[in-house]
Amino acid sequence: MTPSGTPFAERRLLLAVDAPSLLHRNHHARVESGLHDRGGRPAWALHGMLRQILEAIDVFAPDAVVFGLDDRVASVREGLYPDYKAGRAAKDPALVDQLDRAGAMLDAIGFLTVTPPGLEADDVNASAATWAEREDWSCVLITSDRDSFAHISDHTQVLRLINGGIAASPLLNPARLFAMYGVAAERYLEYAALRGDASDNLPGVPGIGEKTAPVLLSEMGSMQSVWADIDHCAGTNLVATLDSWSEETGQRRIGAGLLKRLTAPGARERYEFNHAIMSGRTDLDLGLTPDVPGTPGVLPLDIDRVSRVVGHLGVDATTDLALRVLTEPPASTTSASATTGPVTHPRTPD
Repeated sequence: MTPSGTPFAERRLLLAVDAPSLLHRNHHARVESGLHDRGGRPAWALHGMLRQILEAIDVFAPDAVVFGLDDRVASVREGLYPDYKAGRAAKDPALVDQLDRAGAMLDAIGFLTVTPPGLEADDVNASAATWAEREDWSCVLITSDRDSFAHISDHTQVLRLINGGIAASPLLNPARLFAMYGVAAERYLEYAALRGDASDNLPGVPGIGEKTAPVLLSEMGSMQSVWADIDHCAGTNLVATLDSWSEETGQRRIGAGLLKRLTAPGARERYEFNHAIMSGRTDLDLGLTPDVPGTPGVLPLDIDRVSRVVGHLGVDATTDLALRVLTEPPASTTSASATTGPVTHPRTPD
């Protein structure tokens, strides 16, 4: 049960998709297929992303789907940190072409796409999770990026796509996230800010990594408590708490060493900078109107649009799947018409 009293699977469901993440992943996984659409343009990444989302819709039976896209012209984060994501290899022109066409294709199908000015799909995911909690919906974020783990809650789970596709990808809720990282979901952003993120060219706090950060957060409760103890007690409580943990677990004492690393020149500034850069915007207007049938992103979608646009990719099996999962009423609609009890998503994992 959740704080609202309604289990995850019994609320209406929003899928929020990190489209660029899936396009990048499918480009590299499917480039050898050489798939082109009926107009002769590269389509393997577009098709792979769409196929995975159709499979996810088939599993989760959502009521609405929103796709987040990156602003490919301007970046607030690069303005703050010019080296943001520096060091990544130059994009294949065929991938760039498909990234540029993705929004138009998804809009034409009838999905809802959001490209926030100067921001990224991660910000759309953050706002989708916030929207779901405010509206008492459930939300599944679909991405291959760990940044989304910061939004896991009783209302939001993350399907992190890895090798093997939808069926082999972990669906993470607060308990599963803790089992993987030893960090409470509400502390994941602090953990990530301490650890850093090499993929975004964000160094962590020197000397504090994936093993030490969870201990620090679990024993001290939060980084707010850590900084308050350093500011007001010179870190004496931090050292005592961590040394007590060391004695209880039979580990070497780490209190004094951690205090030295946290108070080293630039350490706090590095943490606070990472936290600010990694934080997703939660206040974006998604333009989602789920109680107005036929508006973008609200299932079911129009049969003719789905058939025409998905058919242009030239893969009949995918067109058939799209027609089946996108043009029939979602599970919650059929359940609501058949019972006066709670709306349910019978295929949504809890």
